[in-house]
Amino acid sequence: MNTPPTPFRVLVCGTNFGRFYAEAARGRPGYALAGLLSRGSAASRAYARHLGVPHYTDVDDLPDGIDAACVAVSSSISGGQGTDLARTLMDRGIHVLQEHPVHLTELTENYRYARRRGVRYRLNTHYPHVAPVRAFTDAARRLLARQRPLFVDAATPVHLMHPLVDILGRTLGTLRPWRFADPAPLPADIGPQPFRSLQGVFAGVPLTLRVHHQLDPSDRDNHALHWHRIALGTEGGVLTLADTHGPVLWSPRLHVGRDADRRFVLDGPGTGSLGLATTSVVGDTVPFRTVFSDLWPEAVGRALDGLRDAVEQGGDAWRTGQYDLAVCRIWTDLAARLGPPEIVRPGTPRPLAVSDMFPARGQPPAHASPKAGTGTGTGSDVDSDADTGSDAGREAAPGHDTGAATPYTPSAEFFDLVAAEHTATASAPAIAALLADADLTGGPVVDIGAGTGLVTEAVARARPDAEILACEPAVGMRAVLTSRVFSDPDLRSRVTVTADAAPDLDLPDRIGAVLLCGVLGHLDAGNRARLWRRLTRRLAPGGLVVVELMGFDEPLTLPETRLATATAGRQRYEWSFAGALDDSDVADDTAEGAMRLHSTWRVYEDGATEPVREVRDSYRWIPFGLKDVEAESGLTARPLPTRPGAPPLAVLVLPPVFPVDHPTHTEDHR
Repeated sequence: MNTPPTPFRVLVCGTNFGRFYAEAARGRPGYALAGLLSRGSAASRAYARHLGVPHYTDVDDLPDGIDAACVAVSSSISGGQGTDLARTLMDRGIHVLQEHPVHLTELTENYRYARRRGVRYRLNTHYPHVAPVRAFTDAARRLLARQRPLFVDAATPVHLMHPLVDILGRTLGTLRPWRFADPAPLPADIGPQPFRSLQGVFAGVPLTLRVHHQLDPSDRDNHALHWHRIALGTEGGVLTLADTHGPVLWSPRLHVGRDADRRFVLDGPGTGSLGLATTSVVGDTVPFRTVFSDLWPEAVGRALDGLRDAVEQGGDAWRTGQYDLAVCRIWTDLAARLGPPEIVRPGTPRPLAVSDMFPARGQPPAHASPKAGTGTGTGSDVDSDADTGSDAGREAAPGHDTGAATPYTPSAEFFDLVAAEHTATASAPAIAALLADADLTGGPVVDIGAGTGLVTEAVARARPDAEILACEPAVGMRAVLTSRVFSDPDLRSRVTVTADAAPDLDLPDRIGAVLLCGVLGHLDAGNRARLWRRLTRRLAPGGLVVVELMGFDEPLTLPETRLATATAGRQRYEWSFAGALDDSDVADDTAEGAMRLHSTWRVYEDGATEPVREVRDSYRWIPFGLKDVEAESGLTARPLPTRPGAPPLAVLVLPPVFPVDHPTHTEDHR
């Protein structure tokens, strides 16, 4: 019998920004939160009680067996004692990950100190590990493997200039050679200027740097005018990080050929690049809540991985710290050239929504394809899209319903005609039997992609004591779901219906069980990973995740086949289903072998051979099996018994060594 690996036990020092370190340590596989160390405020003690971990106020009180400490306490450069604490912990033989910024002199001595004590020490600049920044740096490395860089244009608030240097080093693959000119002096008669600019060379590439050179010492983050913005230019186009938290943009180079008379050549051979989008948005934008609940703890987790890898690999702490020291040296040079920032103490800003500037853009247009991941309860949600055979965006022919008025409305009309039988004979009995004896005291049942509520209702019947959160973003499906709930006094008292879509739905702090029936294949790999991170951090001890997939693990072509017939009154309804390989993203390096699945509903009257109505819908689905789900989620899967021929249905549980602590949501990010 294999012995489970011993988790890496992590102490977190500080409970302000340290909360993100705590969430990373308790929510990341292979780690365990060993406790909190702080000065002992009531808030810190309450937070430790909430996490169920010890609270310490003195390093001398720490028990043996702590592997590493995250020092999220200000260093001397910010008026704190973080560096002294880091060295005291290293005296105890504890490896240290320290939050930036740290003065170059202190950082140099910290690496020497770690070498003398035989421990590992790492500085965490944090933001290079944030997912959109990583997506940008990864894309930049692929771009630079094809074309040489022509320029870098970067902007940052002054207090995040140290992480910017690290991001640029990772983007370009090196730091050297670097050199900078002093910023041009500002004329005395033009008034206050929030930005200072300087030119230079970074990794041998021409660099323009713009720094928001104002600082509120008591609240640095909340009064930055913007966060990191970087543009990397090559012959083929410009790769841009629009913000630290995304998205990433790709803008191909505009180049139009000319004829002998110097006129633009807009058609014919050699004009293929004119079909490229002027700018493509890569990755999703996320709400600020997701930054704090997901992106930052995940970034801290990656920094922890780096420390743990350094511990496992051994070697000389001083030698492995040379890159960090060089980054700090460049930051010190830039800070010296710019001089002290202007101290400002502005009032509280009023953030604006996109709808304030673009009222017509407040909601997606009716004919637009909904965001990937808006699954329904049985995997039959639709994505009306003109280029996939649906009628969206075209004028309706007589007797044909386009369904373009609202995404997903076509399937909502017919959904229960076939889904009710499937649910009653396959998924509902198995899920109800599973949950009948499950411990649901840890939190509500969350039905993600609840569709019209067939499974939601079955769970409510099996567990009269359970609270249920039914999430369904498709307005047509949700209308049926809401009607189902409102028509039953029992459901109405226990079922909360939301319009949230995976992966960025609003989740409770603790979850007793999760239902993912026909949802996962609508999400790409990045969104699935984010969803699994969010769910596993909140899943109560003994909590369950139920997953239903399609009946195929690999992309394949499915000829149109009639799968069901139902009657109502004088009308007969026929449902046909087909599948094809989705080649819309073959040029995308992240393509996962998706399929485009098509549903066609035909409505006949009184035995007629020609339909009076025909509705066509389609959606994108990424096929994979339960083994893939296990690998992605880190959970252990067990198939559930169901009728022969039904789609795969399984329950996932946390492995024995998986941390089961749960996050406290916070809006205070420093």
